[in-house]
Amino acid sequence: MTGPRALDVGIDPGSTTPPYEQIRAQVAALVHRGTLVHGDRLPSVRALATELGVAAGTVARAYTELETDGLVAGQGRAGTLVTGVPGDAATLQLQAAANRLVAAARADGLDDAAVRAAVETALGGTPTA
Repeated sequence: MTGPRALDVGIDPGSTTPPYEQIRAQVAALVHRGTLVHGDRLPSVRALATELGVAAGTVARAYTELETDGLVAGQGRAGTLVTGVPGDAATLQLQAAANRLVAAARADGLDDAAVRAAVETALGGTPTA
């Protein structure tokens, strides 16, 4: 296994966007553009937090969000690996949003049928069973 890839990400302390979301969005963009590819290992939470001058929990939250988006997978001691593939950013962002919707619904105890019905309603259709 190769070492972690250096990430060209930064934090804008003047931004109204939370630091974890800045990190998530920048890493996601690197995956979407193909700069980070399937199998690349991200820096450890601690290493990236130190580099960016943020708390480790901030980076951990960004990595968790990226996992929910389907772009990375935590491999325990082996680190966090890129699992997403490059492609149309809009389509990939839509898939990431859908992943977050499903995760949130399941965390709230809703089943897949409820998620489908909500999406159908949002699309202006009539929910199916």
